[in-house]
Amino acid sequence: MRLADSHCHLAMLEPHRAIEVLDRARSAGVCGFVVPATSLQDASSAVAAGSAHDDVWSAVGFHPHEAKDCDATALGTIRELAGGERVVAIGEIGLDYHYMHSPRDVQRDVLLGQLAVARELDLPVIVHNRESTGDLLAILTSPEVRGVRGVLHSFTEDWQVAKELLDLGLYISFSGILTFRTAETIRDAARKLPMDRVLIETDTPYLAPVPQRGKENEPAFIVHIAETLAGLWHVSLDRVAEATSANFETLFGVKIPS
Repeated sequence: MRLADSHCHLAMLEPHRAIEVLDRARSAGVCGFVVPATSLQDASSAVAAGSAHDDVWSAVGFHPHEAKDCDATALGTIRELAGGERVVAIGEIGLDYHYMHSPRDVQRDVLLGQLAVARELDLPVIVHNRESTGDLLAILTSPEVRGVRGVLHSFTEDWQVAKELLDLGLYISFSGILTFRTAETIRDAARKLPMDRVLIETDTPYLAPVPQRGKENEPAFIVHIAETLAGLWHVSLDRVAEATSANFETLFGVKIPS
């Protein structure tokens, strides 16, 4: 069984902790990892994680919380870092209207700038969305960015939103939220999704899945998300691992080591 964690913030962990969680994940059958950045502050660590391991790749970008710190110079640095050999996406980018750490207009402008970088470099994007679906879909369907490849990470919406994302050519990724007792709307969307458009992720160190709730999340726990999908799709765990890992390779243009 080969599982792939499409979104784990290993750059947020102390280096020795990152090594420990990678070792545990590999022992649990996780064979591929993407480490996204959230700002320039952790971008170099994300890139370093990808450079240090043949089963780890990185993404660079400004999370919407940090959008207020992304000026033209910072965006240029993201563009430069994105040229790295093992940088496979622009991310984590998007909109978040829950905490409002950055103003909405700033978030939207920074998202558009990063989507332009992704188009320029022909890289997929890793998109964050929280309480901002209308504005996000308006941006993703706008002529200047339509056609950008990518994944909506940690999906928390309903089937109608999922269908709109599919129509845009995007993948959908499920985090530990899929396993939560209150997540029936998300599980309903997951049941209807085609297997070839789904990724899985832990969003380490956040959102530990059931039965690991209350613990710091780590990539080894991704098996619980895969098990939940297997139950929803009425297929084996091996089939979920095979499909989601193949989608990981297709989207990010990589080959998971044997």
